[in-house]
Amino acid sequence: MTAAISGTAHAQDSSGADLAKQLSNPIASLISVPVQLNYDRGYGPDDGHRVTLNIQPVIPISLNEDWNLISRTILPVISQDDTAGPSGDQFGLGDTVQSFFFSPKEPTAGGIIWGAGPVFLIPTATDDLLGGEKWGIGPTVVALKQDGPWTYGALVNHIWSFAGDDDRADVNSTFLQPFVSYTTPDAWTFAVNTESTYDWESDEWSVPINFQVSKLVKFGEQPVSFTAGARYWAAAPDNGPQGWGARVAVTFLFPK
Repeated sequence: MTAAISGTAHAQDSSGADLAKQLSNPIASLISVPVQLNYDRGYGPDDGHRVTLNIQPVIPISLNEDWNLISRTILPVISQDDTAGPSGDQFGLGDTVQSFFFSPKEPTAGGIIWGAGPVFLIPTATDDLLGGEKWGIGPTVVALKQDGPWTYGALVNHIWSFAGDDDRADVNSTFLQPFVSYTTPDAWTFAVNTESTYDWESDEWSVPINFQVSKLVKFGEQPVSFTAGARYWAAAPDNGPQGWGARVAVTFLFPK
């Protein structure tokens, strides 16, 4: 009896670790709905702050026996205060970033998992100070390798604006997200990444370095991952965020 219980527990831990490791793969064939809350401060001369709730559903679509199409959406809900000097407070939607990755179902012979496709910037912001009022498009690519408990790789995209309010600044930006994570047998994941953006119009970098810890648990049959972490702004525009920020997230998983 004891051996049977131990074996079952081990199998559950292994399954949890496998799911947790899939979450480290941005293009895993796994439906997930992360809800991520970020806090940043130090905007402008009045030490403005911003709270951003990112709703980020990831939906894989099987195209045929060899290829998946992975839809990744980032819809921000923003609350901010004095981020552009004494600009008061704003609350509402920001601009949506929608990515599609065409990805082989099997890794390469060298174990590389990759995907590539288009990325779109959709001006869904409900306030002038919450978005750029521009439509954008560009390419996106991700490549990673999972080696034992380790996952490492990078996601990159570039967006150019092609339509929108002529009085607003054009969008010409590169996003770089190198990442590395370690997942334990009991489904803890320790991760470090940057979510860097280079604005080619203003020649400025935004470089937050994120340190995160996640734990995958199950409520009945429903797997859920909880994340907490801190981030440090290594570089930012003159009126951008400064110093330390924080992140918490809850991710709902729907394995096939």
